[in-house]
Amino acid sequence: MIFVLGICGSPRKGNSYYLLEKALESAREVAPKEVKTELYSVRGKKFAPCISCFKCGELQGECVIKDDFQELREKWVEADVIIYSVPVYHMGIPAQLKAFIDRLGNSLFGRYSNLFPGEAKLPRSLKVIGAIAQGAHLYSGQEHTLTDLINHALVMGCVPVTGDMWETYIGAGAWTYNDVGRNVLADKSEESSLDMRVALRGTASLARRAVELAIILKSGGKVEAKRLEVDPVYIPFLARVRGEVTSQ
Repeated sequence: MIFVLGICGSPRKGNSYYLLEKALESAREVAPKEVKTELYSVRGKKFAPCISCFKCGELQGECVIKDDFQELREKWVEADVIIYSVPVYHMGIPAQLKAFIDRLGNSLFGRYSNLFPGEAKLPRSLKVIGAIAQGAHLYSGQEHTLTDLINHALVMGCVPVTGDMWETYIGAGAWTYNDVGRNVLADKSEESSLDMRVALRGTASLARRAVELAIILKSGGKVEAKRLEVDPVYIPFLARVRGEVTSQ
């Protein structure tokens, strides 16, 4: 089973949510009996910023701040594919999602510290990560925002994926025609404009390629398990391949 976690990084239910729904539909179509999807929205959730106390290093990854971080972290750890769908805020990702990502890195250093005694090291979890970004304007930071999420994937030992050219080079992008309404993209999809066709085709191909790559990675993990298990950097990945969840 491939678990696809869609994370909507918008504090409202609107355009980013709509694109993520479309992405998850495409993900399920790859292998309906083998793909499980879940859409998680930061809307209404609390994510405090990291305070750099480093207590998570002493507490095997547990954060001293108790909010919605813990719930999303466990879903993130379990997932084989993560698709982020975000609005552009000041040429980047919204603060809620940034707070989660900042705490996630430190938390997982602590969670897997037993694998790497004396070293600050993260495993190669080999999750597939794709990104969708939409903004009010045509050139308002979509590519900057996608790059932020690609960098996040690399830092976390994951594999960034794109959809198919020509619609998507580094991720799927859209714009809301200088309209800040919540449902602009859903409404515009009925008009079938070129921009909307590009956004929807890019979103669909991104999700499809993400699932296909996850299938390839997990299949390869099964075949090469004996070779990989001697290196602790692959233990969390192999745990997912075997249907386990491990904190070590």
